[in-house]
Amino acid sequence: MKKIIVTILFLALFSIPKSNAQEFSKGADVTWLPQMEATGYQFFDTDGTKKDALQLLKDRGMNTVRLRVFVNPSDDPRSGHCSKEETVELALRAQKMGFRIMINFHYSDSWADPGKQNKPAAWKDLPFDKLANEVYNHTFEVMTALQKANVKTEWVQVGNEIPGGMLWPEGSTDNWVQLGKLLNKGYDAVKAVDKAIKVIVHLDEGDNIQKYRTFYDNATAQKVRYDVIGLSYYPFWVKKDYTETIANLEFNLNDLVKRYNKEVMVVEVGGEYDKVENTKALLEATIKAVRNVPNNKGLGVLYWEPQGEKSWSGYNLSAWLPDGKPSPALDAFKD
Repeated sequence: MKKIIVTILFLALFSIPKSNAQEFSKGADVTWLPQMEATGYQFFDTDGTKKDALQLLKDRGMNTVRLRVFVNPSDDPRSGHCSKEETVELALRAQKMGFRIMINFHYSDSWADPGKQNKPAAWKDLPFDKLANEVYNHTFEVMTALQKANVKTEWVQVGNEIPGGMLWPEGSTDNWVQLGKLLNKGYDAVKAVDKAIKVIVHLDEGDNIQKYRTFYDNATAQKVRYDVIGLSYYPFWVKKDYTETIANLEFNLNDLVKRYNKEVMVVEVGGEYDKVENTKALLEATIKAVRNVPNNKGLGVLYWEPQGEKSWSGYNLSAWLPDGKPSPALDAFKD
């Protein structure tokens, strides 16, 4: 009898389905989607059937969406929107379709990236201590709104592509003491809402090993709190083919895990929409590199705005065809 009970317990233990947190994340930033729909853009499957863009992405193996948040955005369809209310609405819609949720705080009224980290207009003249408090308050407010809507957020980015810091000039990497405080304010606000959420600190140029060492060595010295290192990977922007840079990405992913004892995730990737086979190969290589990080420390790969078809967005690195259908390159996300 004892042997039978042990056998039953063994089988039960190893037949428990993996939780979301154990699954490899495959997905996309889709924040333009509501604006595209509002302007009448329509999405179609390969057979010409009109479909929800989220369903089309899900059909291609995606299980995660990433949504950006601006502080006081304009209503411009391409550089605005992304308010707290719109973020909650889109997150809830995606979650109901089975997607996991990542939230990306830009701490700006519009795009923040390596070339610009503009403070929100309402925060422009605040002394540093009040600026830091606004980072906490804004983060806490958005995360609380998501929680009240029953959105289960798995990851939160504190800042978007911040190799030079954020909220310039106060949060520049020219003043790491202040940048460290701002990052920790964002971290603390997220954890105050839900300690289980993983906080990401995110840089561009995922194949640039020295850039990452410089930044995260400084972050370590300032005791910056975070759970995951987020990377962007766009060979296009450095005018190289992925075959010239993928080895450096692979090395960097593994080096970051060893050096900082953190998990890693490619939170942005993209290739040219009109070079389908090359973009598919880029995605396959990137997914393989992250999957191969030892001890399941490579969490996933997300495409940046695949549905943002060029005739609507002007974005050359979307993964959608001119006829409104998903690019075959996205088949790289299928198991």
